[in-house]
Amino acid sequence: MSNVELASDSIVDRVYEQLKAMAVSYEFKPGERLNEGELAKRLGVSRTPLREALNRLNTEGFLRFTPGKGFFCRELDAHEIFDLYELRKSIEVAAVRLAIKRAKDEDIDALLKFLEATGPDPGERTSVELVELDETFHERLMAMSNNAEMLRVLRNVNARIRFVRWIDMDSINRTNTQAEHRAVIEGLKARDEAVCVSVLEKHIDRRLDRITSAIKEGYAQIYMPAARAGAN
Repeated sequence: MSNVELASDSIVDRVYEQLKAMAVSYEFKPGERLNEGELAKRLGVSRTPLREALNRLNTEGFLRFTPGKGFFCRELDAHEIFDLYELRKSIEVAAVRLAIKRAKDEDIDALLKFLEATGPDPGERTSVELVELDETFHERLMAMSNNAEMLRVLRNVNARIRFVRWIDMDSINRTNTQAEHRAVIEGLKARDEAVCVSVLEKHIDRRLDRITSAIKEGYAQIYMPAARAGAN
């Protein structure tokens, strides 16, 4: 591969990460059409790497593409988020069953130490920081399945539900969730599949009405700052 190709790939990767962060946090408004010319100028790139990054984000579910119209920010859709939670639950349960057979004791102990180090008390951490800690725990748990494809899917799902989880985190009792995390790890250490599966299913499950409520709050957070700015 030539240096030009390597440079081009690195530019696409950079633009992809920047656009992904903007899409995850709904810096683009739900349903908003993306102006490719403005984005290329803002990110300091040509249309070619921008389009490659946009296509990748469309394929991964972070954006929508309509032929003849362009790329759009995905809507905040309660049923889509619910489906993603169901997907997350199914792959995490499947992965923990594999981890029962494959996890190394030292990796289990390391994750227990991570729980102890991060503690049950949220402290001064923001919702963004708390969600990041939670994602880290679940991804490290899944990594013990030794299934890279499952982990890749989980990371995609986590990113696509992250905005709703930032909202949801405000209503979650961290002491309870950390206790559930510990129960899963202790079940894994004991190679007790029934305990791991039952705790994980309860831990991840989200009702549609709770997701809908979080999305309503999300819309308020997206649009209210703009409304307040317009009133000033």
